[in-house]
Amino acid sequence: MLEYGLNRSCPGIFCFSTTRHGGTSTGAYASLNCTPYTGDQPGHVLRNQEILLQALPQRPRELIIPWQTHGTRTLPIDSTFLSADDNRRHTLLQGIDALTTRLPGICLCISTADCIPILLYDKKHRAIAAVHAGWRGTVGFIAGHTLDHMRALYGTDGADVSAVIGPGISLAAFKVGEEVYEAFRLAGFPMERISLWNTHTRKHHIDLWEANRLQLLDFGVPSSAIETAGICTYTHCDDFFSARRLGVQSGRMLTGIMMADALPSPTKK
Repeated sequence: MLEYGLNRSCPGIFCFSTTRHGGTSTGAYASLNCTPYTGDQPGHVLRNQEILLQALPQRPRELIIPWQTHGTRTLPIDSTFLSADDNRRHTLLQGIDALTTRLPGICLCISTADCIPILLYDKKHRAIAAVHAGWRGTVGFIAGHTLDHMRALYGTDGADVSAVIGPGISLAAFKVGEEVYEAFRLAGFPMERISLWNTHTRKHHIDLWEANRLQLLDFGVPSSAIETAGICTYTHCDDFFSARRLGVQSGRMLTGIMMADALPSPTKK
């Protein structure tokens, strides 16, 4: 499991990304696939989730995993959601690509296999978010929209936010068709900063890490408060799931964030 600097700099917060290792799934799901909607055997998924839960420093009260669709919809996890029955929860989580909460003990998770996972923490208002940013979500400004939701719900200001951009496909590996390049250009992204033309592949390449980092900066998140893992899932497909390498019917890594039920006691001097 990959841990982030936010764990050390912000007491009471734990964020992580899973790897492919240490689980029970087989084939293209081998081995720690914790996502239930990719075609893996349900029994394997449940056992893998339990392995994850046992590895966390505090067992979450809830492990929330949305059914993503590469959109920009955000769902707040609040008392209304937690009081709903399983069928209602399942319905609410359909088509959701970002989660937010102010509730401790709730582990918000995003499933990815080349897409970009983003974690957000508002230290002033004690609010967190997990964001799934594939190229469609990125071009739809999902990171910025999620921060807008946090501002509306919790009063979040960019200056109080720390962010993690987790493992995903890199600029070097993410070659795209002209329709994707044009989608970013027409959306107003600075193409000189987020793209390059590869003379060997005769394709444009897009930097999803940078495209999402720019959205965080535009909201006012300090550059020094943005941590980028810098790990390419396509290149390192032995350690992280990659849909471009393994196919869509394959496993997903989970990237999650949780606030502890109680803040650690201050160290006595």
